[in-house]
Amino acid sequence: MVAAAAAERVVAELREACAAPAARLNEVAAAMEAEMRAGLREEGGSKIKMIISYVDNLPTGNEEGFFYALDLGGTNFRVLRVHLAGKEKRVQRESKEVSIPPHLMSGSASELFGFIASALARFIADEGRSNVFEDKQRELGFTFSFPVRQTSIASGTLIKWTKAFSIDDAIGEDVVAELQTAMEKHGVDMRVAALINDTVGTLAAGRYNDEDVVIGVILGTGSNAAYVEEATAIPKFEGELPKSGNMVVNTEWGNFYSSCLPITEYDQALDEESLNPGEQIFEKLISGMYLGEIVRRVLLKIASQSMLFGNINHTKLKTRFILRTPDISAMHHDETPDLRIVAEKLADNLKISDTSLETRKMVVEICDIVTSRSARLAAAGIVGILRKIGRAVPGDERRSVIAIDGGLFEHYAEFRQCLESTLVELLGKEASRSVAVKLTKDGSGLGAALIAAAHSQH
Repeated sequence: MVAAAAAERVVAELREACAAPAARLNEVAAAMEAEMRAGLREEGGSKIKMIISYVDNLPTGNEEGFFYALDLGGTNFRVLRVHLAGKEKRVQRESKEVSIPPHLMSGSASELFGFIASALARFIADEGRSNVFEDKQRELGFTFSFPVRQTSIASGTLIKWTKAFSIDDAIGEDVVAELQTAMEKHGVDMRVAALINDTVGTLAAGRYNDEDVVIGVILGTGSNAAYVEEATAIPKFEGELPKSGNMVVNTEWGNFYSSCLPITEYDQALDEESLNPGEQIFEKLISGMYLGEIVRRVLLKIASQSMLFGNINHTKLKTRFILRTPDISAMHHDETPDLRIVAEKLADNLKISDTSLETRKMVVEICDIVTSRSARLAAAGIVGILRKIGRAVPGDERRSVIAIDGGLFEHYAEFRQCLESTLVELLGKEASRSVAVKLTKDGSGLGAALIAAAHSQH
């Protein structure tokens, strides 16, 4: 009984610290909107960077021809060849995924881009359509999912690496120029037509099939959002206004921070022990990389303050990131009468066995608290963007579609349902009728090819 009481106290404290009622979420949305406005006024004007992507032509669905895409955002990259069939909107694609050797992630820029260019050369050699490109140069959309300061549709300097990359001589350099030089050295006759990140790609892929898509969101291992903004609403934009009157803005919302965010002791400890303390706070609260780790830290506190899990060896429970988001999703969705899947996950991952049904129910509750906070905060971020662009507000009857890609949204049903219901809660039933959320798979790869097509020279 004493053990159960101590554990229940930890869960009650977690529930209170993670609480995200509508009033608080509206504060988050307002703070997000304010940060966005500051970020559009000046470089470094806010925590979120508001990077102008210089995409002013989004795909219309009329694009035709063969286009290539390179999607670099993690320890693997993909090369794609996409055939667009115009008004029929048929898309045929071939792709290959290549694993990057670990030593290249901390080597030199020329080594990394040389490796990528050699993979592109091999991929082109297999195309088997020598007549397709006889009279024109191949064109490529480059998805580069690291912070860059973009200066045109096809150029941008690297601000910093994230994830597992640390290549010092690439920082401050134009990543398109690095890739173009490497392709030339490997005999690849290809022009980089567009530089984007995965969020902009998701927006483009969603827009290709639905012209009402105005926001693209990544909810996977990481999180970010991009949206369509009126060019006149971007004070820091320099240059001739685009004919469309619109630009795409990459918010880099993962770095958003506000005092109204519900942050727990577990989040603070996770941040302090991370590779980038004090940065990407919003992402650390909502993205798939961190949810399992937050749950593990809660379970570790319960184990250290009670004997609820019995006399266990804490080695596994003290291992960072040993509990992944797919694990907590499986436990959260466990519908077996005895919560058998929860028991298996605890035993296999954390070496916690012989748990009672009540203990397993408590674990499911912890998963629910952490995941619900994540989904509700993501919804608040989306509402902040909608309000910034005057969408889904009283009197606005336009249809607004949010294209979302990422495994967290695609595979975690409880997360997805919570996000969608929170949007209705924050927007109100009437306004929410004009808002739709669509899963847009493979936005980062397909979107790059689509934007290359929209900005093609041919």
